[in-house]
Amino acid sequence: MHGQWTRELEQRSAAKRAAALSSLMAALAITLLKLLTGVLAGSLGMLSEAAHSAIDLIASAITLVTVRVSDRPADEDHNYGHGKLESLSAAFEILLMAGSCVWIAREAIYRILHNEHLDLRWSVWPFVVLLLSMAVDYTRSRSLHRVAMEQRSDALEADAVHFGTDLWSAAAVFLGLLATYAGGRFHIPALRYADPVAALAVSCVILTVTWRLARTTIDSLLDATPSEARAQIRRDLVNDLEAVDGVLTVERVRVRRSGSDYFVDLTLGMPRNLTFQRSEQITFAATAAVQQRLPGADVVIHSVPTAAVGESVFDRIRAVAARNNLNLHDVSVQQYEGALHVEQHLEVPETMSLQDAHDVATQLESEIRREVPSVDTVLTHIESEPATIASPVQFEANEHLTQQLVQTAEHFPEIHDVHEVTVTRGHGGAANSVQINCHISLPDDLPMSRVHEVITEFESEFRLHHPQVARVLIHPEPATDNAR
Repeated sequence: MHGQWTRELEQRSAAKRAAALSSLMAALAITLLKLLTGVLAGSLGMLSEAAHSAIDLIASAITLVTVRVSDRPADEDHNYGHGKLESLSAAFEILLMAGSCVWIAREAIYRILHNEHLDLRWSVWPFVVLLLSMAVDYTRSRSLHRVAMEQRSDALEADAVHFGTDLWSAAAVFLGLLATYAGGRFHIPALRYADPVAALAVSCVILTVTWRLARTTIDSLLDATPSEARAQIRRDLVNDLEAVDGVLTVERVRVRRSGSDYFVDLTLGMPRNLTFQRSEQITFAATAAVQQRLPGADVVIHSVPTAAVGESVFDRIRAVAARNNLNLHDVSVQQYEGALHVEQHLEVPETMSLQDAHDVATQLESEIRREVPSVDTVLTHIESEPATIASPVQFEANEHLTQQLVQTAEHFPEIHDVHEVTVTRGHGGAANSVQINCHISLPDDLPMSRVHEVITEFESEFRLHHPQVARVLIHPEPATDNAR
């Protein structure tokens, strides 16, 4: 399982690195072409496009380095991995883009106000470069977006958005150049300003992208819930969790993302009478439900013991005992005179003093009455829980009691045979504290009510003639399968 996860991580990293490297090479070629064409043509719009592409070039270089580092596994110093590096990379890109906006807007406004550098030298190359740039930007934007969605990479998605907006900015410069040349040819003075106006349009596009990227980056750095998990997915996630057998309530769902990895913290209400093993099974099921919606998510679940709507009085009494780390057995509840009366057996360590044991029982009874107001009285039989291992009795006594047990069974026509008889010393090892364990075979179709009667009568009759036997534990089996 670990090897498969490692291979998947390596494949994801390789795909991200390949996309980032191809983006870097394309950005380098387009930036050089735009810069050379802008200098030769004297176009501010073209130079602004070169500046925009230079930012994309720097961003692509940062992205390539980022995806190499951000996919490193978690270590002792970075327990949640290195995914936040992608957000820091995006923050640096924001500063670069904001700076380019200021420079482009300042230069464009200066040319418009002072009527300087408005005459451009005619050349077909700016149009060829812009068309080529638009084709390349369209191709790499779609490629980057696809890989970013597959690998959930903020850095690659930022690059994809940049190159997508390059289409609009390149189109604005294309129209600006075309209008400027047309104004010079047809002597339309107003069109002389088309190039700096196009540069202003490019700066607006960059500003828009910067704002969008800034919001995403700030959300990531502040561990905001990812946008894809805020609305429908979050509702579906809660619905899926509530549908898990054993989950009573979904108290809290917290989702954050670091790089391409999701981290989910859940607080789930579960029945308070669950065993640890059943609680673990529900936790696994809830984790699987989350990972169906957010593949590969790291899920941490905190369970809150919760009283179920259909809890019985017995469940509520045992829940009080479990809350106090106490063991109860043979709990019985009777109702008379309009109130409930509870009888129960409480196990305490055999080394505990009577005073301490009585205090424990009194505290337990008080909590039961608070938990179940309809309970009027609680009678607790305190038993010492053995801390020693029972030792076998002498062989002669063992054989004698086994024979007597078989003879007693002959008085009950339902009992086919008695087998797997074990005779041990009971609690404390006293001579009159012998315990017998045995298996008996009964008819397959005998009702459990009659099975219980037979077992009870069999034990009572045997102990009547053997008072030294303190306890007889009987395991009933169907006659056709008495080997269990």
